[in-house]
Amino acid sequence: MSATTLQSPATRPGTSPLVTALFRAVRGLAILLAVLAAVEGLVIVLNVKPWYVPRPTLVLNAILATPEPYVQGFLRTLTETLMGFTSGAIFGVGIAIVFFRARVLRELIFPVFVVSQTIPVIAFGALVVLWFGNTLIAKAAISFYLTFFPVTVNALLGLESVDPRQEALMRSFGASRFQILTRLQLPAALPQIFVALRLASALSLVGAIVGEWFGDTVGLGVLLLQGMYNENVVAIWAAIAMCALLGTGFYAVVAAAERALVFWGAEQ
Repeated sequence: MSATTLQSPATRPGTSPLVTALFRAVRGLAILLAVLAAVEGLVIVLNVKPWYVPRPTLVLNAILATPEPYVQGFLRTLTETLMGFTSGAIFGVGIAIVFFRARVLRELIFPVFVVSQTIPVIAFGALVVLWFGNTLIAKAAISFYLTFFPVTVNALLGLESVDPRQEALMRSFGASRFQILTRLQLPAALPQIFVALRLASALSLVGAIVGEWFGDTVGLGVLLLQGMYNENVVAIWAAIAMCALLGTGFYAVVAAAERALVFWGAEQ
């Protein structure tokens, strides 16, 4: 049997990115189902009480029994997360370029950013809700708060990692500062930027959920609070499952974008 036949479809030479993505999705789903089946079996065998760890089938039945609040909550939290993540990523990369080009501004403003990250997200969220009210913008702002800093730091590290000799070579061929930035520095910084984006995909979701805890009627954070106030452990786990689904899917999309755009350095 040849080595090629032993390879999985995702690793065979010439396999399209779509086939690779589908294979990984099916493999991940199979692993998830196996884990859930194992948890189901352990809970039954060990006779674990539902208020500690309910059976996954009970959680699934709770979602299927009243799917509307979970679907609406999923879409609302997804919207808040995307708004905060996108704005935080754009701002983070943009301010990193400014800091890279203007060291004086970096020395003046960057310490302020560092201090801002020492403020607990709950305290910052309270201020944002007071400023913007209980609106979608307020939730997105809290998500933005947790997103922009890691992106700024990693983008700055990536820009500073460029070999000065490569910059000198491009200048010798008459390249402008903008051309050096777009054709050398930013592409070289992409691996570092995507490390931060993968981290920020989870942090932005946390920010959106925390923002919903300050008062809202729709959202996964609202479902978590309702389950806690009603002492409904199954409802809490159902909301956690939806959060996990959203977070995992968002992370997978960012990782797929990294493999497509940073093919020389993305994880395989």
